[in-house]
Amino acid sequence: MTADPTTHRTARRERSTSESTVELEIDLDGTGKGSIDTSVPFFNHLLTAFAKHSLTDLTVRAHGDTDIDAHHTVEDVAIVLGHAIREALGDKSGIARYGDALVPLDEALAQAVVDISGRPYLVHTGEPDGYEFHLIGGHFTGSLVRHVFEAIAFNAGLTVHVNVVSGRDPHHIAEAEFKAFARAFRQAKALDPLVDGIPSTKGAL
Repeated sequence: MTADPTTHRTARRERSTSESTVELEIDLDGTGKGSIDTSVPFFNHLLTAFAKHSLTDLTVRAHGDTDIDAHHTVEDVAIVLGHAIREALGDKSGIARYGDALVPLDEALAQAVVDISGRPYLVHTGEPDGYEFHLIGGHFTGSLVRHVFEAIAFNAGLTVHVNVVSGRDPHHIAEAEFKAFARAFRQAKALDPLVDGIPSTKGAL
């Protein structure tokens, strides 16, 4: 049985801790509209790119102890996004399951491969030495890029491989990674009319 292409796959999730408050809505069958306010400007930029290039409608409202560090707020938003993706995917009936993309941004080039497998795993390679220490936009450190992918993958049940093929500018590298992930996820979540039921020999993902 194939999935009904007229039914939008949506979710709404909230998370509140002593470190942050997150409200998030997602529509996997949207057109790429993003309304993002995480209180971390560069992260807003990356999530807006994810929404646009994955054709996912995404609304995020978050605030937290960014006076200490952006880490807690960014991590909690990524956790909630992962939970919402998992919920919106439902039983994964009719999806393509796999996606891959190679995306340039000027001198930067990133590759991402996504398997909506139900098995959380992240392989993240290729960022230049010292990248994790760069401050991008004054709030966002390079180390958070991997951390976001890790939180999404583990909470959404995705197998994700992200590789930076080349790059010099920290902004370009991060954005290329997010756009590559978005394009790969777009392919993987797409409803494929040739897929009958759940695309796994196990019968479940």
